[in-house]
Amino acid sequence: MEILNEIKFTMPSLSVNEGTARAVVSSFLIQADPTVEELSDIRTAVSEAVTNAVVHGYRHKKGNIELTVRLLPERVIYIRVKDKGCGIEDVEQAMEPLFTTAPEEERSGLGFSVMQSFMDRLKVKSTPDKGTTVTMRKRLSAHGD
Repeated sequence: MEILNEIKFTMPSLSVNEGTARAVVSSFLIQADPTVEELSDIRTAVSEAVTNAVVHGYRHKKGNIELTVRLLPERVIYIRVKDKGCGIEDVEQAMEPLFTTAPEEERSGLGFSVMQSFMDRLKVKSTPDKGTTVTMRKRLSAHGD
C-alpha cells in the first residue's frame, strides 16, 4: 500500500482530546481538499472512534490512544484509532445498533453505526484485555463531482 502522506498522533484518553483528534484530522486532511461534507463526515467518525476508546476502552482509567491518518492514492483516506484498553468481548454484538456497555451513562450505542454510515469501510479488531483497533477508509470525491 503506497502512502502519500501520514501523521501519527498519540494522546491521553481524556474526553477533551476528542476535539483535539478532530482538529488534528481536519488540519491534516486540508491538503486533500475534501468537500465540507466529507470533512464533517470524517471528523464525526473520528470523534466516535476516539470517544469509544475513552469511554469504553479505558473505562475511567488512563491510557493512550493512537491516531494514524494516511493519504493514499486515488484520494483514499485511511484512519486508525487504537487503544490498549479492556478490548471488546464480542465485536459483532458491539457493532449492533443500540448496543452499549455503558447504559448507566446514557450512551446510545450508535458509535459504530455512525462510523459505518460516514465512511466507506470500517474494520474493528479487538482482543479482551489487550485493546481495540478501529480502521476506517473513505474515498474523497474527485474535484468537480
